[in-house]
Amino acid sequence: MSELALEKKLKVTGIGKFRELGLLVFIILLSVLVQLRNPNFLTLENINDMIKNTAILSILTVGMMLVIVTRGIDLSIGSTLALSGMISALAVSANPDLHPLLAILIGTLTGTACGTILGLLVSKAGILPIIATLGMMNAYRGLTFMISGGRWVSAHQMPPSFKGIATGSVLGINVLIFIAIIIYIIFYYFVNHTRTGRQIYAVGSNPESAKISGINTVKVLWMVYTIMGALAGLAGVLWVSKFASAQGDTAMGYEMNVIAACVLGGVNISGGSGKISGIILGSLLLGIINNALPLINVSPFWQQAIQGVIILVAVIVNALVKRNVDRKNLMRRKI
Repeated sequence: MSELALEKKLKVTGIGKFRELGLLVFIILLSVLVQLRNPNFLTLENINDMIKNTAILSILTVGMMLVIVTRGIDLSIGSTLALSGMISALAVSANPDLHPLLAILIGTLTGTACGTILGLLVSKAGILPIIATLGMMNAYRGLTFMISGGRWVSAHQMPPSFKGIATGSVLGINVLIFIAIIIYIIFYYFVNHTRTGRQIYAVGSNPESAKISGINTVKVLWMVYTIMGALAGLAGVLWVSKFASAQGDTAMGYEMNVIAACVLGGVNISGGSGKISGIILGSLLLGIINNALPLINVSPFWQQAIQGVIILVAVIVNALVKRNVDRKNLMRRKI
């Protein structure tokens, strides 16, 4: 690695840490302000509920981060989640004795298949990610309605063992939170300490240079969309278990929340940069906003507006930081 490349990497890393520190400070200040308005906000019960409600979002942001890092986007994850959740719900309603782990496996495999198809469209067929995912979003949503016959799978059709997935605990930790923690640990190691993880960032930073250096960009792109699909499939099972209901319109539009959490966490929408620690904070901030605004009696219409403003500010800050870094690097090259 050249001195210039090393210097650039250190500079970007420093900016990333500064951004995460600023986000953490903002989260603390926001929490204090909400606590002053409603003393029930920072109670252990509410904090536990807030983290539990954010767990599924957190799981999805991991896959979305990898996709965005490669300069892509996945608008189909809400539909993939709904399809996977519906298939697993139909499976347990038809076979009440089905082990919960098998139900999770069924949903995850369904999501993996959806992600694999999408990955092939983007990597092999060369279809723009936004077009491919938009098309498959409608296809998967339609398929969900078809296999369910337009009907719901309600709580009384699901065995207690399946509904207990989201309410159970492992080592005293709620299952949703426990799974999210395990996924974050695995992918933190994956993106920071494996060759494939570094290749994902290389493809997002400069696809042409990555290809010239011998990186199989087709394989990398196919892999990140497959991972995203698998995580969406897992999230589908957890979602249906948590809400004890599988519907054709489950998680409709939820992809926007996932993208928002990534952007808030400092993932560059233009690709090439993003950190696991950042998306943890981004998911947490979005969870706090969703939990806090109703507690301080903010109108639902204002809630959406406030979320939109916060996301817009985050995008602007990321853009300004990136522009500043690019300008300084260009000046250094000229010197």
